[in-house]
Amino acid sequence: MIVNNPNIKSLVSTHKIFSNIKDKYGAPPNWQRPQGYVSLSRIILEQQISLASAEAHFIKLNNYIPEFSPTEILKLTDEEMRACQISRQKNKYLRELSSAVLNKDLVFEELSKLSPTEVRRKLTSIKGIGDWTTDIYLMFCLQSKDIFPLGDIALITTIRELTKVKTKSGIVRLTKKWKPLRSLAAYFLWHYYLKKRNRN
Repeated sequence: MIVNNPNIKSLVSTHKIFSNIKDKYGAPPNWQRPQGYVSLSRIILEQQISLASAEAHFIKLNNYIPEFSPTEILKLTDEEMRACQISRQKNKYLRELSSAVLNKDLVFEELSKLSPTEVRRKLTSIKGIGDWTTDIYLMFCLQSKDIFPLGDIALITTIRELTKVKTKSGIVRLTKKWKPLRSLAAYFLWHYYLKKRNRN
C-alpha cells in the first residue's frame, strides 16, 4: 500500500494512538514490494524469524542460483538448500510454491484482479502459505488497504505496549475500529516497533 497523506490525516485525526506515533517518529515509510514469485518467496522466508535473518537467507540462496525462479528452485537438492541456510520446512514450502506456479495453479497476474478474500483462498491452498503470509502479500504487494495481520507478533506486542488492551479478543475488537485503514494502522505500529528498537 502506498502511504498517502489523505489516509494518514484521516487515521491520525481519528485515533490518538497513531497521532502519538506520528508525533514521535513521523509517518511510516513506503514498504511496497513488487508483485510476484520473488516477493512471495521472500515472505515465506520471513515466517517466524527476524527480517535480518530472512534477508541473509534470501541473499545466500539468490546468489547460489543463476535466477530466482521456480525452475531453478526445484533443481536444488535438499543438501544445497541446507547449505543456503534454508530450513527443511521452508525448503518444502518454496518447492510447493514453485510447483504451483509452474503448474499454473497460481498465476500472479490474476491475483491483482481478485478480492482479498479470493486471494486468501488462492494462496492458502498452497502448503506453507497461511494467513500471515497472505496478509503480508496483500498489504505489501497488492496494496490492500484494510488488512491487519493478527498473527504478527510485533503488531500484537506494540498494541499491548501502547494500549490497555491485552487479550486477543480485545485486540480484534480494537483493530476493527481502524477500518477501512487497517493496513495503514499496521504500518504505523510496525514503524513504532522498529524505531523504538532501533531496527529501522
